[in-house]
Amino acid sequence: MPIQQTAPGIVGPFAGLDVPWLLKMRAEVRSSHPFLIWAPFDAPARRWSYGEFHERVGALAAGLAKRGVKPGEYVLIHLDNCIEAVLAWFACVELGAIAVTTNTRSAPAEMEYFAGHCGAVAAITQPAYAEIIAANCRNLRWMAVISHDAGAAPTRTVERGERFEALFADSADRPRRATDPFAPCSVQYTSGTTSRPKAVLWTHANALWGAKINAAHEDLHAFDVHQTYLPLFHTNALAYSMLATLWVGATCVIQPRFSASRFWSVALEHGCTWTSTIPFCMKALLEHEIPKHHKFRLWGTAVNEPPPFAVFGVKIIGWWGMTETITHGIVGEVDQPNIPMSIGRAAPEYSIRITDDEGRPTEVGDTGNLLIKGIPGLSLFAEYLHNEKATRESFDEHGYFITGDRVTLLENGFIRFGDRAKDMLKVGAENVAASEIEQVVITVPGVREAAVVAKKHPMLDEVPVVFIIPQGGVAGAPKILQDKVMAACRAGLADFKVPREIHLVDDMPRSTLEKVAKAELRKMLELAP
Repeated sequence: MPIQQTAPGIVGPFAGLDVPWLLKMRAEVRSSHPFLIWAPFDAPARRWSYGEFHERVGALAAGLAKRGVKPGEYVLIHLDNCIEAVLAWFACVELGAIAVTTNTRSAPAEMEYFAGHCGAVAAITQPAYAEIIAANCRNLRWMAVISHDAGAAPTRTVERGERFEALFADSADRPRRATDPFAPCSVQYTSGTTSRPKAVLWTHANALWGAKINAAHEDLHAFDVHQTYLPLFHTNALAYSMLATLWVGATCVIQPRFSASRFWSVALEHGCTWTSTIPFCMKALLEHEIPKHHKFRLWGTAVNEPPPFAVFGVKIIGWWGMTETITHGIVGEVDQPNIPMSIGRAAPEYSIRITDDEGRPTEVGDTGNLLIKGIPGLSLFAEYLHNEKATRESFDEHGYFITGDRVTLLENGFIRFGDRAKDMLKVGAENVAASEIEQVVITVPGVREAAVVAKKHPMLDEVPVVFIIPQGGVAGAPKILQDKVMAACRAGLADFKVPREIHLVDDMPRSTLEKVAKAELRKMLELAP
């Protein structure tokens, strides 16, 4: 169970509070102010005031309780961005169930693992994914399906599950439970350095921490309008955007996904002042005309003040964070100059260490391992669900969380991102474990050994590339081996994890203990024409 602050006399920042308190408070003090604006691609925008949204959350929470969902049980929310995704998350949290948000690009085998690992009792999904959920998440008591696919009409008939709209009951019957800020709140599955994704468990205090501290780091205020198009099943959109907006009583505009051709029209229509973005999105926006009179005052992304994006005329702050940290452990300055291309300075809410491989502090200009210290269940995640060993091993002997990232210390405390743990790839906004891909490839008949490394990509930052030693060598490899490998990857992995290139080799460079020297493989890719 989550780690709790139980020492006598300690009063935490969210004592007596939880996520339902935050939504109820906002509904009382800003009842008619727009909280969420759902902006689908092919239909008019729909506004949800704080009061209206709170009422619908209560009705859905009451309906979930009538359908037998109990506090402490896990509910899969497998949805692209839509208003139902946010309603479902808050309704589960109000009931005391744990909302499990899963990546909609996940392969069937991944969904089977997620549902089985957390012990999900129900699922809420959309027509495009209903068959995958029904066929692979076989221990669910029931599945509900919304009426659309991220605002678009369904392209397939749904024969399983029940209508999401039928779940709602009377909000007067919304569940009541004791307030406990350290009760479990939600789970996100995130790739680690092992082949199986780990389930990051947040408490209510974690979610409130994310709401409050993200809002402070981003200088969000009640007058802001936050444009959100990154996926709500990830920490970035969920906490950096939506929960931070809720904390200050501002407005969050939700789009189904990023669209460069629709970005500016939505921003202008709703007077957007803030967005959390990624380099991929900004690169795509460079290909479109930039309005002269937009209202953006701040953007947040991977690095401070990136020179190529100065044309947007917006101050851009950098940051670094993880699902496990809920907010930014390193963040740029809103009101001061930042070193361009750095990720900022250590956030005051955390302790940051940068060390060499022997644990010694690094000097200015050196690259080292990034570690971060906070309070589990408050400023750091509570635990890896059902994985005590992984939770324990993710902290060093001083209580610092081992991030697996490497950074470079600059002058005046600024930090630049260096690289990721050697077996991690960053594909767009997705973290991918190389070993997860390798374990799929190695099962293909004819493959003797496989090694996956990252290749630089102009839009996605990195993409996976696999080197394969065929049984019998390259000369004896069947012509269809590469096709078989790709078919296995497409069947067993999310699409962003599927290798972009396959290289057949007779041998691979080796380091000590005959391990594949992946650094040498990366150099081979860089030297390739």
